[in-house]
Parts: sequence; structure tokens; C-alpha cells
Amino acid sequence: MSHYNLPMLLRFICLVLLSLSVVANSNTFEDFLSNIRQLATEQGVSKATIDKAFFQLTPNLDILSSDRSQAEFSQNFWSYLGKRVSQYRLDNGYDTLKQNRSLLNKTYKQYGVPAHVLVSFLGLESNYGNNTGSHSLVRSLATLAFDPRRSDFFTSELIALLKLIDDGKVPLEATGSWAGAMGAVQFMPSNVIAYGVDADNDGKIDLWNDQADILASAANFLERLGWNRGEKWGREVTLTESFNYENVGLNTQKQLDEWQALGVRRANGSSLPKSRMGASLILPMGYKGPAFLVYQNFRSILGWNHSTLYALAIGHLADRLSGGGALLATPIDEPLLKRDDVVAIQQTLSLLGYDAGEADGIAGPKTRAAAKNFQRDIGMIADGYVGYELFQRLQ
Repeated sequence: MSHYNLPMLLRFICLVLLSLSVVANSNTFEDFLSNIRQLATEQGVSKATIDKAFFQLTPNLDILSSDRSQAEFSQNFWSYLGKRVSQYRLDNGYDTLKQNRSLLNKTYKQYGVPAHVLVSFLGLESNYGNNTGSHSLVRSLATLAFDPRRSDFFTSELIALLKLIDDGKVPLEATGSWAGAMGAVQFMPSNVIAYGVDADNDGKIDLWNDQADILASAANFLERLGWNRGEKWGREVTLTESFNYENVGLNTQKQLDEWQALGVRRANGSSLPKSRMGASLILPMGYKGPAFLVYQNFRSILGWNHSTLYALAIGHLADRLSGGGALLATPIDEPLLKRDDVVAIQQTLSLLGYDAGEADGIAGPKTRAAAKNFQRDIGMIADGYVGYELFQRLQ
């Protein structure tokens, strides 16, 4: 395939996918916009706003390429973390903390979310506000709403954006990420409506340029997601050789004293704090990789972004910004799985009688449960990790 231009090939594939979706839905993009126009009108959006937003609007095929190749689906823990907790990002994070110390302290007093956590979100979402995206929000959301993969979700976000434009809260020409997220904390339109804060009372919620609005909105969102003031998000741990891997996963929650009894220790090998605080154990690269006990605040981060890799990167970057050191676990050099590889794993597990759910290339809870059952039955360590070792065994 080396003689193909990859971006052009991806565009061609996306064009085929989009064409197939048109056939499947028996309507054109214009028909789709007509349906959105009716829905938006029923929800109070003015005809003038809709006319301006949809004038000569066409789908953006590059958006579908991005949707099918998200980093959370194509990188393992170490490759993902290494690209997000770099020295460059740490240095910029330290500067952001210094420049906004007073405002961050004020935000903490009101919402209970620490400065280093908020700055960590700024760092991962937009490189501290320096990369908020250059895609037309209207076009991005219209393209993704037309695509059948997550049509309902993006349709509701598109209508939410039209409401914001109609109310004068977001400019018609506003730009953001390919997924329709906006501003320094990359809020989806529905999140702007639900959690956006006009912190300086100037009559606007400016998530691009107003640092008070940006930080207050992020903190308000996390507080509403259940952030517990004064608690950690989690900690790196190590496991004894006799540890029972049946206890791994977010569905299992035990008190720290119970984890201590089961063979979980701090990353340096010392005992866990004596506490009845509830925690779950996650292994983002299976039994060979790092281990983490995670608390309620980790679940709050997952409420922002459902990716475990994202939530771990947020937590670790926040720890580093507050003076913590690098992880103690030794990085693993493991070949990356392509999305097609994960599809093959899902299909094979299901063929063998282990229901891995839809073969979509995303290793969600159902796929991990199927992998765990397969591993147990053939004598592997049943950690549920969907990685290269499992891929090889199934092949």
C-alpha cells in the first residue's frame, strides 16, 4: 500500500462510508439537514439562525477519519501517557499555575477542585488554551450527526450548538475540535449549557479567552460529576505475587484496608494508608504493566471523558504538577494494536463462545469481560487486558 497517499486513501474510505450511510438511511445530507431544521425549530431555534448555519453546508470527510482513529482506541498506556505527560507539557503547566495562582485559589475555595487538577485538564484538552481547534463547529457536528455511528448523540449536540448561537452565546463562525468541542477545556455544546459559568459576571461565557470563565466552568463540571474536596484521584500501587486478578476492574470496589489484606501495596512496596476509603484496582496494560487504585475522583474524571487512559493521564499530570515524581513501574515495549486487530479479537472471542459485544474495535467492558473468561479457561492470568499477548493467543 506504500504507493497510496494515506490522507487521500482515508478520505476515499470516509467518502465510501458516508455514501453507505446515505444509502442505509435512504436520505441525503440535505434531507438530514431538513430534519434537523424541523427538530431545532421545535426546540425554539430561530429560522434566521438555522438559515445562516446551514447555508451551503457540506459534510467534512476528514472528520470521519478522525473519528475512526482516536488515540484512546489506537495507543496503549505507555505510548498514550508519554505523549501527554511530556516535559514540554509539564513546563507549560508550571507556568500556567504561576500565572493564574490567585484565580485558581479562588476557584478551589468555591468548587473544591485543586489548582493542579484544573491545570491538568487545560493541558490535555487544549495545551493550556493554545490549541482549541480550527474546525467549524457547525460543520463538524453536522457531519458526525449524519454519520450513523453516534448519530443521536451528535444530533443533540448540534441542536444545542444552534441554541447557543441563537442566544448569542457562541459565534456562528466559532471553531473547535473535529468532534465539536470548544474552548480551552473543550466543552461540548450541551456542557456549555449545563455547566458553563460566567465567573466575572460580564454577561458572557467565554471559554476561549476568559480564564475566570474557563476555570470556573471546568471546576463546576467536575463538582457536579461528584468530585470530592480534599481527596486524591488515585495512586500507583504494586501487587504481591499471590494476588488474585479476579478483583481487577471498576466494577469491584473495596476499602483500602481490604486491598492491603489482598496483597496491594504502595508503588514503593510500603503499606497502604489505614483507611476505609473505597477504591477499585485497574491495570491499563494487564498484569505486566502498572497498577492503580482509583477513588471517586477518578470516576469523576471518567464522567468528563470515558477513556481510562485519558483519566489516568489527567491524574498523573496533576500529580506531577503538584510536585509528584514519575511512575515507578517499568515501561513495556509492546506492539500497538490497530483498531482492526481489536475487531479481530472481538470477532474471535465471540466465535469461541465468549460474547465480546459489537465488533467495533473498542475494547469496552464487555470485551474485557470476554477476554477475562477466555484467559481463565486457557490458563492465562485472567486480567482482562485486550493487548498484544491476547491477540497472539487468539491467532
